Amino acid sequence: MTTPRETFVSRFGLIMTMIGVAVGLGAVWRFPYMVGRFGGAAFVVVYLAVVFLVGIPALIAEWTLGRSTRRGTLGAYQRGRLPGGKLVGGFLFFVVFWATGYYSNVLGWVGYHAIGQVASGFGLEWTAGAILPPESGFSLQSFLLQLLMTGLVICGCGLVLVRGLRRGIERVSRWIVPSLFTILLILIIRSITLPGAWEGVRWYIGAFRFSEITPSVVAAAMGMAFFSMSLGGTFMVIYGSYLDANANIPRNAIYTGIGASAAGILAGFAIFPAVFAFGQQPASGPGLIFETLPQTFAAMPAGWAFGLLFFAGLLGAAFLSDVAAFEVLVGGLVDNTSLSRTRATLLSCCVVFFLAIPPMINLKIFVPWDLVFGSGMQVLGSLLAVTTLAWCSSRAKLLAEISHGSAEPVPGWLLWWIRWVVPLAITTVGLVWLLESVF
Repeated sequence: MTTPRETFVSRFGLIMTMIGVAVGLGAVWRFPYMVGRFGGAAFVVVYLAVVFLVGIPALIAEWTLGRSTRRGTLGAYQRGRLPGGKLVGGFLFFVVFWATGYYSNVLGWVGYHAIGQVASGFGLEWTAGAILPPESGFSLQSFLLQLLMTGLVICGCGLVLVRGLRRGIERVSRWIVPSLFTILLILIIRSITLPGAWEGVRWYIGAFRFSEITPSVVAAAMGMAFFSMSLGGTFMVIYGSYLDANANIPRNAIYTGIGASAAGILAGFAIFPAVFAFGQQPASGPGLIFETLPQTFAAMPAGWAFGLLFFAGLLGAAFLSDVAAFEVLVGGLVDNTSLSRTRATLLSCCVVFFLAIPPMINLKIFVPWDLVFGSGMQVLGSLLAVTTLAWCSSRAKLLAEISHGSAEPVPGWLLWWIRWVVPLAITTVGLVWLLESVF
């Protein structure tokens, strides 16, 4: 006898969970610095177009693959009849182990910066950047701080995971996601009311020119869309396996795409007006969050309180994505072994903590780790998921599965779009990643 597969309790819980997974570090951390790096408004416009034209259809495909097979990464590709599907699923499953380690490290950085804002409010000396790994070499202080904070993050994920989907993941998501958007709105009000803030607003959304849409901007926006929606043939596949048969996949995918992109857009409104108001550089890259923003908060009246809100919101959003990564591992072990959920959670947490150690050493290890196990494998995983669903299932079966829960059957053109346009877009992102990051 097999235990009935747990499904979401309510539509609200489902949407909050999916938005929480999609937002993560991508929308609040990566989106603003990508906007800064690629010129502002042009990147925002292209990104929104990609979310709706490519990201949402790819999300539909990943959810449908999960629901139709009732399996996560381990099992979905095999049941989906992809040639070599068992090996593909196993490969992506172990990639998630490696990726979750360095991702948990970054959550530790965020948590340490949040504590730093509290210390600043009490007038205490606190060097938040002490936790960041050095460019090269080895820093014992940084390493020990990362061990501590990463361990706390992983323990937090474990406490949620052992309670399962409904009592753990869904319940936590119902609180964190609305809190995140509330925090962003508070920060936006503070940011745009600073002297000189509207210069940042104009740069962010008011200086759009078609001539600024270059191939590099398009490729970057496509990659950002996949990153911000947690597409990669792993997270969304396992969560798709928990969807009720009556869940409306296309409608929920649209809600999730809107929620994920809205979080990124709002984060930009919270960040760039303040950055311009205090004469900081919007194109400061990944350091925008961990270096530029702390300086901005320090120069702002009661800045520590707004800094705490920002880093707490970022930590909450990223935490839900980390929980999703662990759920890929825990769900895979529970589905394919005799391990209980508690033991599978304990094993996953121990292995991830061990794999989190190498990228703690310095950025020369961390950055390639991120490029390979994050950006590169994420694009590959999404391509494999879309290919499995669109090309290894019959057209009638595919349309029927996507249409479950909808008042009317989905149009036939959607299948054509998922079969041809989405894989082409994903392949383009992958090739650009190879050219820029590898070669």
